[in-house]
Amino acid sequence: MTDEITPEEALPDARDGLCRIDRIVLYVLNQTQTERKGRSVPTVMLYGRVLEHVNISEEELHASLYRLGVQRR
Repeated sequence: MTDEITPEEALPDARDGLCRIDRIVLYVLNQTQTERKGRSVPTVMLYGRVLEHVNISEEELHASLYRLGVQRR
């Protein structure tokens, strides 16, 4: 199994416009916020947990967060 993202995984789903990475980021973000009782999740913590599911660069994570509308404080 390769860690590279295939074009099929990168294409947004027609139903909601989310690609596989966006779905993983949202899932991990929700899971981590729940564990932290609703508190904000540091990006470095989110990145580490996302890496457990998919191999992406920090830039790809930031791009996904930007597409999802996450704002910096």
